[in-house]
Amino acid sequence: QVQLVESGGGLVQAGDSLRLSCAASGHTFGSYGMGWFRHGLGKEREFVAAISWSGRVTYYADSVKGRFTISRDNAKNTVALEMSTLKPEDTAEYFCALSGVAPTYFSTTYLDPNTYDYWGQGTQVTVSS
Repeated sequence: QVQLVESGGGLVQAGDSLRLSCAASGHTFGSYGMGWFRHGLGKEREFVAAISWSGRVTYYADSVKGRFTISRDNAKNTVALEMSTLKPEDTAEYFCALSGVAPTYFSTTYLDPNTYDYWGQGTQVTVSS
């Protein structure tokens, strides 16, 4: 059974930085794509960032490009989301997710939540103005 556990959320001020981490267990972590999504109050779930199994290819939503960085450490079974220049509109619960699809398929479907087979419980990020 795959388990994903997020950590690192919290309350910060606009302009601050925060680092989220997701620890995976029960799976051959290094073989699959990973993603981060967020769900703000009264909003739809939104894609934030994704990373290929090798870590060499990354994808970002336009709203976070240049401010967020996704990375992974396959030896430690972790994926991180470094967030900088945070804005109040970044306030949301952040979820990491693992996709079991083939890498070539992941490169075209990473935006779709249905691509992901396993999800963490989420970690709350609140950015005050």
